[in-house]
Amino acid sequence: MPNLVRIAPGALTIGKPLPWTVYDADGNVLLRQGYVIHNDTQLEQLFERGRFKPRKIERPQDEVIEDTRVRNPFAEYPMLLQTLEFTLNAITKRDESAQKRVLGLSRIIDQMCQESPEASLALVHLYSIEPTIHEQILFYAILCQFTARRFGLDDKRTAVLVSAALTANLALVPVADKLNASNRVLTDDQRAVIRKHPERSIQALRDADLTSPLLLKIIAQHHEQADGSGYPQGLSGTEIRGEAEILALAERYVAMITRRAYRNRMNVVEARKLINTLADGKFRPAIPRALLAVLTDYPPGTLVRLANDEVAVVVRRPQRHRGPFAKAIIGARGNRYSGSFERDCSLLEFNIRGVEQPEVMPSMDFGLLWGFR
Repeated sequence: MPNLVRIAPGALTIGKPLPWTVYDADGNVLLRQGYVIHNDTQLEQLFERGRFKPRKIERPQDEVIEDTRVRNPFAEYPMLLQTLEFTLNAITKRDESAQKRVLGLSRIIDQMCQESPEASLALVHLYSIEPTIHEQILFYAILCQFTARRFGLDDKRTAVLVSAALTANLALVPVADKLNASNRVLTDDQRAVIRKHPERSIQALRDADLTSPLLLKIIAQHHEQADGSGYPQGLSGTEIRGEAEILALAERYVAMITRRAYRNRMNVVEARKLINTLADGKFRPAIPRALLAVLTDYPPGTLVRLANDEVAVVVRRPQRHRGPFAKAIIGARGNRYSGSFERDCSLLEFNIRGVEQPEVMPSMDFGLLWGFR
């Protein structure tokens, strides 16, 4: 295969999906896009043997791309993150393409969630161990799309909410990863940056000519709380847009299931219990209920231990009193299966006994569990 380029050290990361298919020097496929690298040995072998075919990501500002492919969320994941980074940079630089980029990325996420809902939700749960700020933002957008649909928002309001999820934390992007990696108490300056990020993000959007009143209101209010204890204005009750509460809850949930230097992460069972309590004063009750209905007891992407002692990945939510459905990947003796085996967890022998919470996810092409090739 022509035009293959050697992989540079630092381009790949353990625990993260490959951003492109990797070939050997003769053009034979070594690992496909979306495969998760498991250890240092794999990483060194890829640096030594691996090649990739570079592709141009930036597009001319006046070019409108209508992509009608059915999206594989796992293969698209690296590209979504790069597109998000370019989009936020365009806003910061007041590029005239900024609005088009935000709307385009919002449409892509909505399309992906509608066409591949189980796999899209799985992204959030498989890759949330220690995400970067760009990964967090992508997870917020995915959860907002699902919760908005369940809550009953129409297409237009859902699209604006997803755009708000992509841009509300723009002002935090330069400092978020550093804050998340620190186990020290926040300084007064750091607290000020956090409290001011909604208005600073709004100002950056206005400067880039993104001035949708609903978009800006969602961002302005997404740290307000129904009991009046939020910021910056201390709004309460119905003064707060439902869309702002959906975004706030998506951020809360991602924070719960994410590991940080200063705290451990919750498993999905613990996170569900906490979301349940937020319906009592912090949020209008219908919004936590909508998110819980989307997630179900065991959301797609959750690793579980079954009654027969297999370890499996939940791939589909319950349907008509059956399920959830999982794919067993590790046998009762700890042996890794060469493939996977579907289990209906409503059957006694495949009942879910508990949630597994590894520090590093198993190394595999997760897309195969959802039928992507």
